[in-house]
Amino acid sequence: MTLYEHVFIARQDVSAPQVESITADLTKIIEDHDGKIAKNEYWGLKSLAYKIKKSRKGHYVLLNIDAPHAAIAEMERQIRLHEDIVRFMTIRVDEHEEGQSIVLRSKADRDRRPVRSGERPPRKDYK
Repeated sequence: MTLYEHVFIARQDVSAPQVESITADLTKIIEDHDGKIAKNEYWGLKSLAYKIKKSRKGHYVLLNIDAPHAAIAEMERQIRLHEDIVRFMTIRVDEHEEGQSIVLRSKADRDRRPVRSGERPPRKDYK
């Protein structure tokens, strides 16, 4: 089977559990067409580079997929009909990345950043 990376952006009005539900629906479509989801990452609510359908933010989700092209075509058809998904992109890859994606790794690295001399340590009372 062929390997794909798929990223979609859901509207900012949608809650995180609803995004998980959308992800579960897409996973079911892939599995019904003899494919499988190798990795599922929720990147969180992030700012968009520009407004899309009057939204400035969106919920980002990454799926690493191992499936035939027919499964991807059906998933993309369903996504086009889904009103909560504002953008998506599917890319064919030679191999899937091991471990966390670069987005989650860079977030973890920012949290562990060493304090420079003369700089106050980051506050821990907010998220």
